[in-house]
Amino acid sequence: MSYLVLESLREKIAQALLSLGLGSSSGQVDFVVEPTREKRHGDFATNVAFLLARLLKRPPREVAQNLKELLEPLLSDMARVEVAGGGFINFTLKDAFLLELLQRVLEEDERFGEVDVGKGVRIQVEFVSVNPTGPLHVGHGKCAAFGDALARILAKAGFAVEKEYYINDAGKQIELLGASLEARFRQILGEDVDVPEGGYRGEYLVDIARELLRERGAEVLGLPEEERNKLFREYAVEKILAQIRKDLDDFRVFFDVWFSERSLYEKGEVDYVLSLLQEKGYTYEQDGALWLKTTLWGDDKDRVLIRENGAPTYFASDIAYHWNKWKRGFERVIDIWGADHHGYIPRMHAAMRALGLPEDFLEIFIVQFVTLLRGGQPERMSTRQGEFVPLRSLIDEVGVDAARYYFLMRDPETHLEFDVEEAKRQSMDNPVYYVQYAHARIVSVFREAQKRAIQWVPFHEALGFGFENEDERDIARAIVYFPEVVKQSALLRQPYLLCNYLHDLAGSFHSFYNLHRILDTENVPRMSFRLALCRLTQIVLRNALELLGISVPESM
Repeated sequence: MSYLVLESLREKIAQALLSLGLGSSSGQVDFVVEPTREKRHGDFATNVAFLLARLLKRPPREVAQNLKELLEPLLSDMARVEVAGGGFINFTLKDAFLLELLQRVLEEDERFGEVDVGKGVRIQVEFVSVNPTGPLHVGHGKCAAFGDALARILAKAGFAVEKEYYINDAGKQIELLGASLEARFRQILGEDVDVPEGGYRGEYLVDIARELLRERGAEVLGLPEEERNKLFREYAVEKILAQIRKDLDDFRVFFDVWFSERSLYEKGEVDYVLSLLQEKGYTYEQDGALWLKTTLWGDDKDRVLIRENGAPTYFASDIAYHWNKWKRGFERVIDIWGADHHGYIPRMHAAMRALGLPEDFLEIFIVQFVTLLRGGQPERMSTRQGEFVPLRSLIDEVGVDAARYYFLMRDPETHLEFDVEEAKRQSMDNPVYYVQYAHARIVSVFREAQKRAIQWVPFHEALGFGFENEDERDIARAIVYFPEVVKQSALLRQPYLLCNYLHDLAGSFHSFYNLHRILDTENVPRMSFRLALCRLTQIVLRNALELLGISVPESM
């Protein structure tokens, strides 16, 4: 596993607090250790003295000075421990230790960045899970990119991850889908019929209707009603789901499990969970319906499980589905939902409590809407009215890499305005191009060296030549920080932190590349050291981009 510089620092600070007799007090502060923004402040800094000063009623600089004196003997890998400003403590790594960490990066190569914060905990990430009633649109693409990248990061951080797609293939929306397809089918045959109220009006159903007509002919309309309805329902779901799978495959999103909602009814799992909740005394009947007492756990009102007509609600099957996840042995499950599901969160957490599951079993993340901008104007999206921009269209227009990166580079819970023209631009203003170009530049350096038959000292030996300037050292510090970013991205469930890191690393390399001559054959030791830094940067760029599901080009 990769070495975590900040975790080691945090442990030493905690040890120093114990030496001051502040073990209990330190538990009351959530101090931060993070990279500094300015070189003159060293490599890392902590705010612990400010937080303790409030508890101890002493000046922060005085607390910081006491901690500094205790920390210096504990930090043999630090060149300097300094008190700065009103009470920050700054840390500067010894060059020898930084170079030692770079050696480890070379050894770990594709494994670099692996950390064991997950301890093998079984975690399921369920995302996208779009009703098979229409193609994926760009909003679904944001969910897909977030869920897939998060799963990759969690696996790198030591969790045992499974990705799952929940197929909503039961209920009223599927009945409406079948009826909508039949209406389109009849329209093709010249009948004057309309799509049912609340049905699906997208042109994609016309294409599916034509396929069905070619395969089965008009004779299907002569089938008994129940058989005919089933045929239209199942045919529509099959075709739409096949297209969803294809779009996701092309978007580099692959699932371990495709789970059918209908199977919960076929196997009696919905009935079982309802009886379990009744036995626990958490249900009651009113107005002919069966209700769950979700207000016991903070919901604003109780929720219906069985309607007055005897039909189960989606809430009932969702509870059964999560019970099924628990019975499959998952210790944590992460659900990633669209913005229109925000109000659904309290009832689901209440249901998990009613089932007696651990409070931390279910995590829910909301992915906010995407507005696609063309010429500064937004495009409308509505699946039922057919007013949406398919994910497929975006992939074809801007490419998978740009689409994924733009979806991932912001907190998913913030609204995203996706500027298509900017995403297509092949320039350093395009953030994904900026990062990928750093990798391509490194490959071009080695390609040129090979073309010129340049010989250099092997990387492991070359690192022994050490740093000549701060630009080289800046890249080195950024490289060894990568495992910390993986850890934080996994624990906070935020892939955008990795995008921020990549942008900074690429920026450091572009600056270094522009300021310093790399293939300097008149100074073989310095050239060899810089080529080693290039190789190390290449390793991290590759590993990080792969976590985001983005390609690693060798030329651009």
